[in-house]
Amino acid sequence: MTDLLNFGRMLASHARLAPTRIGARDLDRDMTFAVWNARACRLANALLGLGLAKGDRVAVLAYNCLEWVEIYAATAKAGLVAVPINFRLVGREVAFIVENCEAAAIIVQDELAGVVEEARPQMTLRADRYIHFGRHAAPAGYRDYEDLLGRASDGETDQLVLEEDPWTLMYTSGTTGNPKGAIRSHRGGALLSLVTEIELGIHRNDGALLVMPMCHINSLYFFGAFAYAEATINICSRQTFDPEHCVRTLAESGASFTSLVPTHYVLMLGLFEAVRARYRLDSITKLMISSAPARQDTKRAVMEMFPNSGLFELYGATETGWVTMLHPHEQFSKLGSVGRECVGSGPIRLLDEDGYIQPVDRKTNMIISGGENVYPSEVGAMIGAHPLVKDVAVIGVPDAKWCERVHAVVVPVDGAALTEASLTEWAKSRVAGYKRPRSFDFVRHEDIPRNATGKVLYRELKARLVRERA
Repeated sequence: MTDLLNFGRMLASHARLAPTRIGARDLDRDMTFAVWNARACRLANALLGLGLAKGDRVAVLAYNCLEWVEIYAATAKAGLVAVPINFRLVGREVAFIVENCEAAAIIVQDELAGVVEEARPQMTLRADRYIHFGRHAAPAGYRDYEDLLGRASDGETDQLVLEEDPWTLMYTSGTTGNPKGAIRSHRGGALLSLVTEIELGIHRNDGALLVMPMCHINSLYFFGAFAYAEATINICSRQTFDPEHCVRTLAESGASFTSLVPTHYVLMLGLFEAVRARYRLDSITKLMISSAPARQDTKRAVMEMFPNSGLFELYGATETGWVTMLHPHEQFSKLGSVGRECVGSGPIRLLDEDGYIQPVDRKTNMIISGGENVYPSEVGAMIGAHPLVKDVAVIGVPDAKWCERVHAVVVPVDGAALTEASLTEWAKSRVAGYKRPRSFDFVRHEDIPRNATGKVLYRELKARLVRERA
């Protein structure tokens, strides 16, 4: 395949062919494809006007909002690389990403400016490339997003952007403590969008409600697929997940699709029947459940709640995109499977005669809590730095709401009066909230199982704790 349209060129095509069609909206405003394209062009030209050059990184820190789709399109048009940052991160974590990717500019939503200010002393970013948007005026030391757009041209840039050029640099938790950046090219983004359209049967009359964070690879991939199909993107622009609000938005937005983690579905299923009965969910025809394993009874309950919808499940990664997908008709004939390889994903190791793969124990002991990846090594290093902690092992344990919760098994320094409250307070400014242990055990050093070389036997430790609390 040659001459794939990157996201910026695709949007320009939609603006020409369907200028008045709604391309994207959040809970506050909407944009036609023509308006979306014009604002993306203005932002692209504004960034280039600040002296950014092709290949430069633009870090973005924001909650879900319409500006995300403008930024992703603008970086594609300008040949820049979008670096989404998880809004749950604390200042030092944000500073690490900005410095590690050598960002040339940062765009921040007003509610998160405090996190950037916390990180600012640790960053070498040029002082005139801090860009602010939101409900409030830009504070001192920041350029105003709308002012930049207002001064820039709405014409297409003359930047030559190739298929193999990078478009996004997504940071994913690293096994050695610091996150690692995964580069996705324009070609990769376009092809993954086409694969998703094929696998889900997406067409222009569909609509997506994006609840997962726009800084997360899940929303980026589905956002691309629906946008390429000329379907409307609906962004749930809330800072926290409210199950009734999500059900109401699904009923009223006109969306036919959403992608959620098992925790989201569990919370919606937990609404009182009288509350759920207020909303008609007939328009939802496609549901995705991903980012963590889902129980069979949860799947059945979801299918009852959304009677006209098929339930899909997928396995993928920031680095690879989709790898396998389980389709609605396979949900109960292949229990425990994550499906077969997606169209175009290339050959993978298959574990049954029909070509389906079964997930196996993760070598890195990664914890998936509420759909977010958490690596024990990072959390363990943070807890272990406490002066009263002698040793620590971090594991994921089953949790009804989060599927897994982060649990720390701590060996205090001899004679130390260490408490759960003191460690919780210690963690607050050091790692994002979703990484912090939600529960603790205080044990002797010999109570943590180890192999002959002294390495912690995480599976054995986890099995023992689960067994003791059964």
